[in-house]
Amino acid sequence: MTETGESVGVRDQGRAPRGPLWWGRRRSAVLDAVLALVSGVECAVQGVPFAREAGVPVGLSVGLGFLAGLTLVLRRRWPIAVVLVAIAVTPAEMGFVLGTVSLYTLAASELPRRIIALLAGMQALGTLIVTLVSVRQDLAPEDYGPGSLRWFVPVVSLLLVLGVTAPPVLLGLYVGARRRLVESLRERADGLERELSLLAERAEERAEWARNEERTRIAREMHDVVAHRVSLMVVHAAALQAVALKDPEKASRNAALIGDMGRQALTELRTMLGVLRAHESKPGAVAAAGGGGVERPLAKVAEAAEAAAASAGRGGARAVGDGSRGGSAEREEPGPCLRELEALVGQSRAAGMAVEFSVEGEVRSYAGRVEQTAYRVVQEALTNVHKHAGGARTRVRLAHREGEVAVLVENEAPAEGVRDAGLPSGGNGLVGMRERVTALGGGFVSGPTDGGGFRVSAVIPDRGRGR
Repeated sequence: MTETGESVGVRDQGRAPRGPLWWGRRRSAVLDAVLALVSGVECAVQGVPFAREAGVPVGLSVGLGFLAGLTLVLRRRWPIAVVLVAIAVTPAEMGFVLGTVSLYTLAASELPRRIIALLAGMQALGTLIVTLVSVRQDLAPEDYGPGSLRWFVPVVSLLLVLGVTAPPVLLGLYVGARRRLVESLRERADGLERELSLLAERAEERAEWARNEERTRIAREMHDVVAHRVSLMVVHAAALQAVALKDPEKASRNAALIGDMGRQALTELRTMLGVLRAHESKPGAVAAAGGGGVERPLAKVAEAAEAAAASAGRGGARAVGDGSRGGSAEREEPGPCLRELEALVGQSRAAGMAVEFSVEGEVRSYAGRVEQTAYRVVQEALTNVHKHAGGARTRVRLAHREGEVAVLVENEAPAEGVRDAGLPSGGNGLVGMRERVTALGGGFVSGPTDGGGFRVSAVIPDRGRGR
């Protein structure tokens, strides 16, 4: 089946009702039926003089002419066949509407240009021959010289042929090109709409992924801030209970340590909630509605700890984004750093843990996220020792290497008769440490040792230039 240019324009008109058979719309079917009826009547009328001149029965000539004109109803389905019918009836000097409309339809179709040119040329040649013969018969040779007839008849015939065949062909070519352009633009617009829809879906997926990542990050930060200090508070509270009556002075020191750790935990928690509230008005940031509800009950307690926060000299704010920009030794995100590991180890020693701390390599600064991640790994590892291996000897090692920093926390098996601290554990600490390290492209290993203890090791690459 050959599809015409007019049918192409309605190929995907799903919004309009479909017409019968091969027509894309009902009004197209009605138009073709009217044109076919007009063409049939025209050919039938023109068949009468042809029958008289050719000596054939008038009824046969009129009937054949009417049927030839009716073939125009097939112009959208078989344009080549309709043009051939128009060429066939040209010697009978009938089918002006048939020839004109069929040439227009042929030129506007999706057929190759060479076929259009061939059929249009055949139609023009047939019309030219018939016109030449007709003009010669109509002219009176005795009124003109032989030289005049030699150029007059061909010129007149050629002008008549061009006037009949050129306009429908040119108009058909223009309409077909315009229709193809509109269809191409429509397809391009549909493609762009699909791409925009796909981009919107991907943007929504990325936004959901970012929200989930932010929730995970906040949960990890809350765990790191609270779990370590609360664990130490529980250990000191147990020691305070044991020595409250025997050694009041030691009990007083333990009580002071518990108070200091509680204030530090509240200060860090208040700072983090403040960061969430600061992000409240930023698009794409995690809403601070839940954080504000927690912050208000803690406001008075946190205000009392501002002095301790000022003396500590660090704000625990966390900026969302990648803080490992190369070429900078300053920490992009304020928070704990490797210089504070000594104080962290000192807190565990004050709680009664035997901790050995060693530093290897040339001490230098790293990117902010690198130092914070290393600090949090050591902090969480010490917290796990307090929870599950109270009193066990522990070794903390910090190694400065070329382009990376490594930390190791390893504890021995707990002493006989030492009970577990009874602190809840959901297994989120090791998961959080692994997530932090792998997010920076590092390696994380944890597991029991042959001697019954536990080892946590992390190697974190430094994307910037240490100094």
